[in-house]
Amino acid sequence: MDFDLVIIGSGPGGYVAAIRASQLGLKTAIVERELLGGICLNWGCIPTKALLKSGEVFEQLSHLDAYGLGATRPTFDFTKVVERSRGVAKQLNQGVAFLMKKHKIEVIEGEARLEKGTPAPKVLIKLKAGGERTVQARNVILATGARAREIPAVGLAADGDRIWTYRQAMTAKACPKSLLVVGSGAIGIEFASFYRALGAEVTVIEALGRILPVEDEDVSKAAQKAFEKRGLAFRVGAKVTRLGKSKTGVELVLDSGGKSETLTAEAAIVAVGIDGNVENVGLEALGVKVDRGHVTTDPHSATNVAGLYAIGDVAGPPWLAHKASHEGIHCVEHIAGKAGPNIPAPIPGCTYSTPQIASVGLTEAQAKAAGRKVRVGRFPFRVNGKAIASGETEGFVKTVFDEATGALIGAHMIGGEVTEMIQGFALAMTLESTEAELFATVFPHPTMSEAMHEASLDAYGMVLHL
Repeated sequence: MDFDLVIIGSGPGGYVAAIRASQLGLKTAIVERELLGGICLNWGCIPTKALLKSGEVFEQLSHLDAYGLGATRPTFDFTKVVERSRGVAKQLNQGVAFLMKKHKIEVIEGEARLEKGTPAPKVLIKLKAGGERTVQARNVILATGARAREIPAVGLAADGDRIWTYRQAMTAKACPKSLLVVGSGAIGIEFASFYRALGAEVTVIEALGRILPVEDEDVSKAAQKAFEKRGLAFRVGAKVTRLGKSKTGVELVLDSGGKSETLTAEAAIVAVGIDGNVENVGLEALGVKVDRGHVTTDPHSATNVAGLYAIGDVAGPPWLAHKASHEGIHCVEHIAGKAGPNIPAPIPGCTYSTPQIASVGLTEAQAKAAGRKVRVGRFPFRVNGKAIASGETEGFVKTVFDEATGALIGAHMIGGEVTEMIQGFALAMTLESTEAELFATVFPHPTMSEAMHEASLDAYGMVLHL
């Protein structure tokens, strides 16, 4: 055996799995065809947050008077905004390289392909520096991630000029005066929020009946209202029938309830989902089961092929970096014989727009559809002391409890910095907390997290400050 474990892909699933494998004494290699850290670190989670922070700060400059402050004609340099974002990604990419060296993980730069082998598939690598290398390991983890979904038949595909996916949207040469965003999931809403903060006229198109369709309906409604106050426009329940370039930018034709409408803008972003990177890896020849573009796995991330595992985006939803890392750690511990039963953990979801959105567990509708009787609590930030002092009064916290057991089964937030607060509810759910533990928890004052306590109390008619 060349290695105990070879991991294909170095995103937050792959590189974290490699570190844990090294900690457990497994001789490990990681194969990466582009940049260490994968899409998340280099082209997704991290650099987009840098862009959003620049947009947030710039937008706050127009509200300084509310804080008793003033500034003269604030401006932005779009090139520098993008450069800062790329610099943040580069810094973290170098950090991953350091971690690989520290943990004695061999990094093989190249493109991998699987072939039949024993006790796991062989890994054939077309090296970036030229030539080929074949390695045999006891186990292989596929962590190849995903890419932006494109629908060329109606023009929903990047052209590198005016029609963008997240990659082009992240490194645009200038901020467009007008922008169309197709898709209102987290990626679409985050880019819409960023470009609107810099002054672009932005219209978001969503085929379903509401924006952020995976979120609780109350949050979706509040989010659309808040975004519209910021100047964003929406077309919901609208299907794109054609998107193409025009002389001055792009032209989009949509069908809304049988009525056709044409929208124009300088540029468009396609954010209609993602597809797993399952092609050109050798999965077909091995007979690996793939369902709707994602590798099928068991609770330990094992595929139907001996010695082959799959984690992260390539293994299906939710398509989140922290889910990939969690899967990678459990998978490696299972390989090393150190894992217990894989009890499904609550996976928080976050959208880093203005206002922010965060959730974990079941929505109210999902809980009711599952036949559960629920107790629902709500608490608005407009009466929270810290929120008022900070000027962050928009939004609320919503809790969903199982009426029979008192278990917290869902939590949903919209407001300032709620992406930093949701982990409190995720921890509570992991510990199988009921309303009693949340009531007994002491929340510091003054903090916006007090709204979490109040929303829990409200579900049982005990709210204090409303």
